[in-house]
Amino acid sequence: MVRCFRPCWVVVLAAALIGACSAGDPIAGLFASRTPTPTRTATRTWTPTPTRTSSVTLTPTQTRTPTRTPTPTRTPTPSLTPTETEIPTFTSAPTWTSRPTRTPTITPTPTYDYPDGRVLQQSNCRYGPGAAYLFEWGLYPGDRVTIYNRNDRGTWLYVKPNTYRGQCWVSASLLEIHGDIFALDPFYSPLPYSTLYSAPRNVYASRSGNDVWIGWDAVWMTEDDYRGYLVEAWLCVDGEVVFTPVRVDGTVVVLTDEPGCDEPSHGRLFAVEKHGYTDPVTIIWPGHTSQSAPPVTRP
Repeated sequence: MVRCFRPCWVVVLAAALIGACSAGDPIAGLFASRTPTPTRTATRTWTPTPTRTSSVTLTPTQTRTPTRTPTPTRTPTPSLTPTETEIPTFTSAPTWTSRPTRTPTITPTPTYDYPDGRVLQQSNCRYGPGAAYLFEWGLYPGDRVTIYNRNDRGTWLYVKPNTYRGQCWVSASLLEIHGDIFALDPFYSPLPYSTLYSAPRNVYASRSGNDVWIGWDAVWMTEDDYRGYLVEAWLCVDGEVVFTPVRVDGTVVVLTDEPGCDEPSHGRLFAVEKHGYTDPVTIIWPGHTSQSAPPVTRP
């Protein structure tokens, strides 16, 4: 065995260095083997980051658990039970089953007791009991009507034509009547109302003997709409008050009103356009005690 002291180690080390320089590659390999060590630290940085992100992704799975909270939405199913409480509302269907209450109007057996009539010639069925009223419906020979009411004297009849959905007035002289019309009650139907024009103004009346003069200011209307004026008067004739409608194409009318009736005479005035009638204006009727002269016609 060879024992060396420090000088021997120096010699050995020098020899190793000389061999390394001659080879070249071992020394480079030595340094190369040392360089990959930092790459191992890089691999360590990659592995922790995905594990941390995966831990974050687990938290949304916890947020999905509230999605189970819609199960309370199933609790409104008891709200369906109130719909069962609505069944009593359907039990109120007897209101529909109460159609028998309508049957007296739909199939009124008393209608067979009403007089009926057959139209003799082409006629105008009107809004009121008289030729002074507007035309409502046309009747032709052979049309059938059911008679519901009459005027006081039975000269005009309130009928339901079989060709019309409503009722209107026709002269009794134009019908072949079957039944007793005087068993019916007198009746006055409302007139169709119009708001297109104002009612007449400055209406006045005066008397000269049995003549009553009535005048008013003209109501402006278009030529197409204008249908004149209507005076509905209750006049004393032969000791009886008689309903007398009069159509006036102007602003003055003279009516005959006799004395000797228990009831006072009276009247009202309408302006008329083709769609209907304005509000009525009450005529201040002059009594027989005042014997005034006829009024001067206004320009």
